[in-house]
Amino acid sequence: MELNGKNILISGANRGIGLALAKKAASSMMNVHLLCRTRDPGVEAELKKLGASLVKSWSLDLSDPKNIEAFAAEFEKSDFTCDVLVNNAGQLTGGLVEEQDIQKVYQMFQVNLVGLIDLTKRMLPGMLKLPEAKVVNNASVSGLMYLPCASTYAASKAGVIAFTESLRNELEGTSVSTLTMITPGVKTRMYDEIPDLYSGHLDLKFLSSIPADEWVEEVFRCMKKDIAVCWPSGQSFLGVKLGQHFPGLLSRMVRPYFKR
Repeated sequence: MELNGKNILISGANRGIGLALAKKAASSMMNVHLLCRTRDPGVEAELKKLGASLVKSWSLDLSDPKNIEAFAAEFEKSDFTCDVLVNNAGQLTGGLVEEQDIQKVYQMFQVNLVGLIDLTKRMLPGMLKLPEAKVVNNASVSGLMYLPCASTYAASKAGVIAFTESLRNELEGTSVSTLTMITPGVKTRMYDEIPDLYSGHLDLKFLSSIPADEWVEEVFRCMKKDIAVCWPSGQSFLGVKLGQHFPGLLSRMVRPYFKR
């Protein structure tokens, strides 16, 4: 897919992977639309310096269905097209399932999965009118590796993978393609929350992370080449493949790290 001059909409674009995606889009001469709960003029200025033809912030709170509806209506009235929709915003939950705050779990599913589906549904009609468009959904290795203490978060990301793959089949023969990001550990503020949620029952010494800009380079390579799934590399790739094809083996490998 040719990206130069295209409009890219990124949810959760004010930090972490979303911000790294926005910076890469700006340096690729794209029109960058930041979908965030709060506007950050500093980020807008930085993206313009990096080469973005246009930077525009939109108010979007994926935890609020009415806000998603309002954003979609406002965007439809604008003169912009949605050439690339990146559903990146997410929340993290963790710990023994019986100890998790169920209200936080409900909110996490709304942001990670239900809101993602809602926003995609509302943007698709306009995207289908374009000669070329793409839906990029940020899943996780957790969506294929079912580790203890990750039950609810993994369920949401498994849902993102299933939704995106089903959507890809629905869109066969249209001008819209999809990309599933099987995101590994990426050093962000959310990644830094993992010990607080998991370490009470899971020894995390097997965890590893990469810089956000390193992962984003791979995501953009897949976007340009119209690759349907962006896989991690190294240890994360091995873990994902074990989770896919040898889940029993992965469980046995992880068991020594877990305690109730």
